[in-house]
Formats: sequence, C-alpha cells, structure tokens
Amino acid sequence: MTQTNELKQPTVLVVDDTPANIDVLVAHLTQENLELIVALSGEEGLSLAQQHKPDLILLDIMMPGMDGYEVCRRLKQDAATTDIPIVFLSARDSELDMEKGLSYGAIDYISKPFSIPVLKARLRNHLALKQKGDRLAELAGTDELTSLVNRRHFNQVFRQEWMRAIRNQSELSLLMIDVDYFKAYNDSLGHAEGDNCLKKIAQALLQGLRDPADIVARFGGEEFVVLLPDTDSAGAARVAERLRTLVQNLKLPHPGSANGGLVSISLGGATCIPNHHLTELGLLQQADTQLYKAKEGGRNRVCLEMAAKSQ
Repeated sequence: MTQTNELKQPTVLVVDDTPANIDVLVAHLTQENLELIVALSGEEGLSLAQQHKPDLILLDIMMPGMDGYEVCRRLKQDAATTDIPIVFLSARDSELDMEKGLSYGAIDYISKPFSIPVLKARLRNHLALKQKGDRLAELAGTDELTSLVNRRHFNQVFRQEWMRAIRNQSELSLLMIDVDYFKAYNDSLGHAEGDNCLKKIAQALLQGLRDPADIVARFGGEEFVVLLPDTDSAGAARVAERLRTLVQNLKLPHPGSANGGLVSISLGGATCIPNHHLTELGLLQQADTQLYKAKEGGRNRVCLEMAAKSQ
C-alpha cells in the first residue's frame, strides 16, 4: 500500500453502451482536469471500477445484460468500491426512476438530454466533495506523530487483505516491531527526543518496504506493525532483516542500550494462508509471541513463526 499525501488527478469512469453518448462526454470532459476511463457495458464498468477505483462514476441505466441499477448495487455492496460517488445519466426522467436510482446509493441523477455546462459544474462539486472526504479519511487514518497510518486504519486494511487472501488462497505475513529499551531512551534523553527517534524509525521502516501493497503502521507507543500481502515466510524474513538493518544504520545514540549504545529494534513475524478457521487476531498473537522471543533472546534481532497454526 502506497502511503503518500500527494494529490492525484481525479479519475472519472463513464459507463454507457452507446458509443455516441461516450464520444460526446469524452469530447467535453477532456477539457476538464480529469483522467477518463470508458466502458461499453455494465459488466466492463464493474470490472474497471474494481480495478481502477475511480473518484466518480457516470453510469447509464438502460444497458443490455447488467443494467446501471445492478452495477450500482454491486459497487455499493463491495467494501473496496462502496465510497465511489455514482451519478446516473439516463433518459428515464420520472420521479420514480430518480428515486430508485438515489435509493441504490447514487449521489446524483441527471436526466438526458442534459446541459453540458451544468453537468460539468455538478461533476466539479461532486469531485471536490470526494477530495475533501478522502482527505478527512486520510487524516483520520494517520498517526499524528509519525505520519504513518494509525492502528485504526491498519485494522481496516488488515481485514481487507485477510479476506482477499482467503479468496485467493495466498500467503499473508505480518511483522510486529518494538523499539529496544525505549523507556530508558525517554528517561535519559527526554520525551521530545523520544518523539524524534520514533519519527526517524518510522521513515526508515517506510523506506524499507518495496512492494506498494505492503503497509507499515504505528501500532501504539514504540510498537509498529508491518503487513506483507502475498509474502511467504522467507520473504517476510528478508523484509524483517532489511528493516532491522535500516534502523541500526541510523546510528541513533542510545545511552541506555545494551546493543552498542545505539537505537535498535526487535521484530517478530508470522505467516499463514488465511481461512475461515483462522483469525487476524491469531496471526497478530503469533507474531507478538515471536517478538517476545526476539526480546528475550537479546533484542536487535528477528524471530519468525514459519507457518501460522490454526486458531
């Protein structure tokens, strides 16, 4: 998972089975600061929405096969796409049609034929609201001190990746990380320096992730957690050792450390192929058990559970 605060160009998905309608929309909307994606069927629109996660969807209703109502219903039932604003564009202009479209979760309903300037203005408003909502959600899921994702957001991502791993029968690895002798660090250097230390460690951990799907979060206090989708135990061991080395190479002085007078971290990890008999909590507990072993073994080291057991 890429962790960034950069704003991206809004993406709009247009779903309509009539090429002429799409041509008109594309001709006018390309003048806006938008990235446009087009689909000629409900099935294709659903697939592209799940693949690209657009910022807004313009959706026709009357299409052969899967109509717009069904596309909207499925998008709203999927946790990955439920927050995407949907605007129906339809020749159906009765109050009953509009009420039905809005009841399915659409944010707006625009009847054909429509005014292009009015359509553009409404799209700008919807995209602005989406951008503000995304920013608020990002802030709510960000740890204020380290700028990493916080535990609340991590739990949401963990659940999504767990369910995906169940569907795909893919491996999922998790690392628990603790800063060694951190209480002694705060006691000797003060809490302000302790905060600076956590910030530097957080950036080192973020730097050590290579796959955009990987995520590091502040779990609480001086603890961090790393989620590694589609990663076996050998891959998790490589990531863990890389993270340990990166923190050690910061060479942050630690008067209370028994590890060469420098700040270090201990890491515990576990790997499993999730199923309905396993739980996220079970994987966390196994990683935490390994973290305890790393600390008992002298700290500044990695201990891994090679295969998580059923819970």
